[in-house]
Amino acid sequence: MTAEPLRPPGSPERSSIPRNPGRHELGMRATLLFPDREIVDRYYVPLIYTACRTCYSELDPDEIMARALDGRVDPAKQRELIGRVIESGHGSTIEHVVFSFGISGVSRTLSHQLVRHRAGVAFDQQSQRYVKFKGASTMTPATIAEADDDLRDRFDEHIRGGLGLYGDLVEAGIPGEDARFVFPNATRTNLVMTTNLRALIHMSGLRLCTMAQWEIRRLFQLIRHEVFAVSPFLGSFLAPKCVPLGYCDEAGNRDEHCPIRPHKDTVLGAWAEKARAAKAAGRDLPIAEG
Repeated sequence: MTAEPLRPPGSPERSSIPRNPGRHELGMRATLLFPDREIVDRYYVPLIYTACRTCYSELDPDEIMARALDGRVDPAKQRELIGRVIESGHGSTIEHVVFSFGISGVSRTLSHQLVRHRAGVAFDQQSQRYVKFKGASTMTPATIAEADDDLRDRFDEHIRGGLGLYGDLVEAGIPGEDARFVFPNATRTNLVMTTNLRALIHMSGLRLCTMAQWEIRRLFQLIRHEVFAVSPFLGSFLAPKCVPLGYCDEAGNRDEHCPIRPHKDTVLGAWAEKARAAKAAGRDLPIAEG
């Protein structure tokens, strides 16, 4: 029997379930700048439908689009086809629509992660070279905010010291592009992000995962909320990657502490056991043909 690890007196009990970053007010915002609901309702679903039907129809794309726009094709049938195509992995059909977000109050730690997404996404970020951050604000992780008073005070002192030194350097005539070298990763920043739907679904699959870093996970919760507000149908495709996969492929979740989907090791183990049982019974399991 393994003894439980000791916890410092007064420390919160650890849970095997990843904490939801939405429990904390982080001061970040994600605002959908474009499109609005009217544009999405009128054009986005018909445009994706047109891309899907063009692959399998003798009609010209403009005729397909006209039929979708004027109601000759039931909107429910358009959504049904789009859902089947997305689930089949035919992702090029959803690269024709884009979403632009204004992102504010996130840390530089988050922005360094976010801009690693390159295909199908564009970024413009607040410059630390040209913007003077006289009243710069920072992000405090919940683990530090809830930590021992001494540790939290030392963190706050370190942050204040860096920002204070930045102000002194700028006041002394040091160029902002050099003074910014003292900024911590906790410094907040603003961005504009434009992404096509295929890239947005891919990013959401990674960043909504409970194994993702808490701050960027919260950002994509806000992004999903914004997309749902203009299109519950398209927003429904923004989900952790395990949802469409049907299993979790994260190495860090082999113990299945996140219960959303079984780990792939469990799925493969169950399949292997079923195959052994079938073989012992003198029959073979069907194999999907590619």
